[in-house]
Amino acid sequence: MKRLLISLLTLTLVFSTSVFANGNKETKESDSTKSDFTVGVVTDTGGVDDRSFNQGTWEGSVKYAEEVGGDAKYLQSTADADYVPNLSTFADEGKTLITAPGFLFDKAIEEVAGNYPEQKFLILDTVVSGFDNVVSATFSANEGGYLAGIAAAMQSKKEGATKIGLVLGMDFPTMQLFEAGYEAGIHSVDPNLELLTEIPNSFMDTQKGQTLASKLYDEGVKVIFSVAGATGNGCIKEAKDRRVNGQNVWIIGVDRDQYEEGIYDGTNSVILTSDLKRVDVAAYDVAKMANEGNFPGGQEIVFDLAKGGVGLPDENPNLTDDILTAVAEATAKIVSGDIVVSTVPSRVK
Repeated sequence: MKRLLISLLTLTLVFSTSVFANGNKETKESDSTKSDFTVGVVTDTGGVDDRSFNQGTWEGSVKYAEEVGGDAKYLQSTADADYVPNLSTFADEGKTLITAPGFLFDKAIEEVAGNYPEQKFLILDTVVSGFDNVVSATFSANEGGYLAGIAAAMQSKKEGATKIGLVLGMDFPTMQLFEAGYEAGIHSVDPNLELLTEIPNSFMDTQKGQTLASKLYDEGVKVIFSVAGATGNGCIKEAKDRRVNGQNVWIIGVDRDQYEEGIYDGTNSVILTSDLKRVDVAAYDVAKMANEGNFPGGQEIVFDLAKGGVGLPDENPNLTDDILTAVAEATAKIVSGDIVVSTVPSRVK
């Protein structure tokens, strides 16, 4: 039942791959499909193994490189000041495609794309205009957030809670899309439920994430949507600690299916579900376009619910059938246009 219902949510690619500590993934020389394709991924400060946005981007890039017998490499940024040097390093190497996972790269991409007009770039989660060598991949995060909001609201009501939590990494329009959809999904279930939003202003402060999660749980929240990269790992840790101590609290993961990260007793997970932003799909698709001579330079590609760019996982062990049914129904209505999800949360309107 669960598999059947949730399969309606997204058209997704299912794969697993390895993250290599040295930043490289090369195919074997004996591979008959060996090609000259090369992709370079520059991570933000969250790192390539953040179990979130950076990691998903890397995995999608590696997947395509492996399929064509090419080469994938990443450079990890330890500060914002590393963005331009790291992007420039890959440009000097003449990568087929250079990918930057996140809106924090917008200014750096503009600078480096201008310096290397023949180099192809992909930036995820924001739009960089005016450069024929840059593709912008954006995501309808409000649509995925709406589904997460339905799950959070229905589970919270089961737990007897009237407050629902959100930890939002930074307060930018791109991030606010998650909040707007989440809020709308919550209120579609019950307009009287209260959304409490905490903003750590960091994607890599695990301790702050744990502190904010603790604050929300202490205020009576049972479900927290963590949209904060590696900072969100602190939210997961707090939920796991409380579960060990007998408290029935939940986290909704983001970007990747974080169910495994939420396992606290060898079997059960604190992850209610995850709101997928399929950066892996975007990284894969644009790498394929670049390699096949179809690079859509200067364009924005929107990965929405209909395209499988956002949504919940195919497998959701902790969602009950009534929640899955509600999510499937909302998915169909969003895809058909019967539901148009807000893009701005009420607190900033």
